[in-house]
Amino acid sequence: MKKSKLHSPTLNSVLMVEKTIQKYSQEYGKYQLWKKLPKKMMYQTYLVILDYLEQSGKIMIDKDGCVLWTWNPEGIKKLVEKGLI
Repeated sequence: MKKSKLHSPTLNSVLMVEKTIQKYSQEYGKYQLWKKLPKKMMYQTYLVILDYLEQSGKIMIDKDGCVLWTWNPEGIKKLVEKGLI
């Protein structure tokens, strides 16, 4: 039985994907967004990064498959200061 080795993305790769998602938030689906990356990356690695960003609450993928940036630490900080969360 052959084990597949999962490739771990580098920090630079994660940051590149984050910046691209922020720039094109709500404009493209996963595949189209992958094509917009400034540097080439394996699609499997890209999907690992998307899973991480979604699990960490930085992105959401809507019912149409569109990727949107949701992370807003400044907005959260203001809500905490106002005692709303």
